[in-house]
Amino acid sequence: MDAKTQKAELTRAAIVGAALDLAAAEGLEAITLQAVADRIGLSKSGVFSRIGSREALQMAVIDEFGRRFLADVFLPAMQQPKGLPRLNEVVRRWIIRTRDVEAQQGCIFTAGAFELDDREGPLRDHLLGEVTRWRAALRRTVLLAVEAGHLKADTDTEQVVAALYGLVMGLLHDTRFLRDRRAADRAQQTWDRLLKTYQS
Repeated sequence: MDAKTQKAELTRAAIVGAALDLAAAEGLEAITLQAVADRIGLSKSGVFSRIGSREALQMAVIDEFGRRFLADVFLPAMQQPKGLPRLNEVVRRWIIRTRDVEAQQGCIFTAGAFELDDREGPLRDHLLGEVTRWRAALRRTVLLAVEAGHLKADTDTEQVVAALYGLVMGLLHDTRFLRDRRAADRAQQTWDRLLKTYQS
């Protein structure tokens, strides 16, 4: 990679990072080319030339949040054996990330879902696609635990995914709004109890 290309990629990463910080603090709709330009000392046209439209920048933020989320939660858990060890690691890392990252910066997946739930259009569709892919990966992880014989054969994978989502959304609420320092411990205990009902 030549120096010019590397500089362009670093500038683009800085733009998306600044937009992600803005979205975490104020929501996806707060992202504008000018607001991001002001944050990193570029002109509005400089941001546009590297990213494109405001909607393209919003989508890039969703992509970057998803990339960071998977890097923290899902990809490291793939080092664990298939089945319950992997599922438990996914949940453990998800709880830790919610406590340590989303509790401080907000969750684009969750906040974005509330922000865009009653709107139609490409931005909602893009966020829906990212969330749907994450849920599908989570569902596959649960299914592998069933196939490994670690969970009961009649385990409803959709129900487990829904329960996990409810657990993490409750954790996000309690850590961010209630500022409950023990919320993550309670979330882990809730998962441990829930898991016992599914184990074979």
